[in-house]
Amino acid sequence: MIEQQKQEPEIPYLTRIQILGAMGATAIILLIVAKLSLYFGNFSLFSWDLNHKDLLLGIGLGFFITALSGFTYCLWTAYRKSADYYLEVVLKPLTLPDLIWLGLLPGLSEELLFRGVMLPALGSDITAVIVSSLCFGILHFSGSQQWPYVIWATIVGMILAYSALFTGNLLVPIVAHIITNWISSYFWKMRQFSAIKK
Repeated sequence: MIEQQKQEPEIPYLTRIQILGAMGATAIILLIVAKLSLYFGNFSLFSWDLNHKDLLLGIGLGFFITALSGFTYCLWTAYRKSADYYLEVVLKPLTLPDLIWLGLLPGLSEELLFRGVMLPALGSDITAVIVSSLCFGILHFSGSQQWPYVIWATIVGMILAYSALFTGNLLVPIVAHIITNWISSYFWKMRQFSAIKK
């Protein structure tokens, strides 16, 4: 039996500073696009109501998405390979304190653009959910063999979009996104640390 070689990334490995800089630059670009869309568009944002109920709902949703991701990771081999590839490129150079930024920057900027701006701009209906979620999934594309990760990100985008629609509060998907990024990246890093010690 021929041993399968480890998939090499189609994009070169980046340093810690390059990853953090790319996250910061991406967040700024997404925020600018969101602000311009709001300025020139004829629609309004979901509220940003900071209340305990929606905060807890966002935290719970973050744990649910993380658990669903773990379940999918165990059952779907193509997704597991795709997720490991993506996370290795993004997470490997980062330290544990850097994971704070990995939660906050995408969680705020991506939710503002995809659920805050794109969803209401497209009509806040099923078509808007699908289109905004597909765009969110494509944002996570990092190579020709990454389609399982794109599919997963699209599904997560739909969950986050419906959370915004049902609650009318952008805080819910923002918190869920941040929590999901924090927990999944932390567990991935811990698994890598334990693999190194063996």
